[in-house]
Amino acid sequence: MQFDVFFSICQTPVAGRSPDEAQMFQNFFEQVELADKLNYECAWVAESHLSTEVQKQNRQPVVPHFKGEVGLNVDFLQLAQAVFARTKNIEMGSAIMNIICNGGPIAAAERIAAFCSFHGLNRDEQRQIKVGFAAGRFEFMNRAYGITPRNALEEVAWPVLKGMIFCEAAQIFLRLLNGEALSSEEIPAATMTRENFRSEEDWLAVQQANASIGGDADADMIKVEPRFVFEEIKIIPQQWRRELLDLIVGSHDPKLQAELNEIAPVKVFNLSITADELIDATHQRMTQAFNPAGGEWQRGYMPRTVMVFLNAEPDLSEQQQNEAAAVEAKAALSEYWNALEGTIDLKKVEGATENALIGSPQQVRQQVEERFHPQDRLMLWFDFYNHDSARVMRNMQAFAEQIIPQVNNDR
Repeated sequence: MQFDVFFSICQTPVAGRSPDEAQMFQNFFEQVELADKLNYECAWVAESHLSTEVQKQNRQPVVPHFKGEVGLNVDFLQLAQAVFARTKNIEMGSAIMNIICNGGPIAAAERIAAFCSFHGLNRDEQRQIKVGFAAGRFEFMNRAYGITPRNALEEVAWPVLKGMIFCEAAQIFLRLLNGEALSSEEIPAATMTRENFRSEEDWLAVQQANASIGGDADADMIKVEPRFVFEEIKIIPQQWRRELLDLIVGSHDPKLQAELNEIAPVKVFNLSITADELIDATHQRMTQAFNPAGGEWQRGYMPRTVMVFLNAEPDLSEQQQNEAAAVEAKAALSEYWNALEGTIDLKKVEGATENALIGSPQQVRQQVEERFHPQDRLMLWFDFYNHDSARVMRNMQAFAEQIIPQVNNDR
């Protein structure tokens, strides 16, 4: 089993405490340096854009109840460079890079090529950047870059259209990273049909909107105009070490996963709340869909985030550690759902608790062994709603020393 660390760098009040930006980054760097010394394999870092706090004033706030900033890391590549300069072995992963905003897929591909070019100048450097990429979780971050409906049809079809925009962007992104020269005309045009929508009423509304802009009101298929339009281009630099780049898509769309793997080996990013049935189905499907250039599909190619509420405080008995960890988990998860939705959804709290690792080292080790496959790759989220960096690091160390060796030895 492989063990990584996930960092959110989330600047939100916890128990009335909200560190300033400098302290947040200092906490991150001391934690990632420890992760390197403890031999965690990869540091996955959340990426966010624009102020979550300010967007609450907008007409369509996405997370109106969230206090502070969802994340302070706005540039994974700059952060990765800083981490590599401070560490020896740990790799870096984006969780997740938004390829829609900040210039879109073309700019994202070129920035990655530039990073890998600089990073690979040292021929002894073998550490990868693992680029998890998606369309971003919060729509306001994309709206500022013009990713909004362009007409009445797109307004009505927007919930479906957003996914098609990401599909278009992902194909451009991958083909440019492959070193291709291409124009937007070479990207297959997307179309909307009844199958894309949940109900007959939704599809009828789309057909009516299509008619309002001069289209056919009875169309069985509606072409989607490309979002990214450009003549033939090719990114530079071109001669960089592609073995330093690992690509992971943040989507559970089976069709998209297969389509992207026709272009390049693309792994799958997984969230902690995903049902086991979906995870197993993805592994089964990817054994056939994974691009042969990446070799045979392995379970570690779908890293899984998991929140960790570990209590290994030496002054507590094992029972007290288990009880304290349960209290900590419930408090943190309640604050999280309250921040996202304005209410504490007990069902969601319970569901998230079932997907978290909670308790003493002995209890957490048992949970890992019972719930995960011996070849899984876990992204351990220690800093979830926790600004006590010293405690976070104690938990990281306890997990590395008291859980990982035993889990891997037992198997």
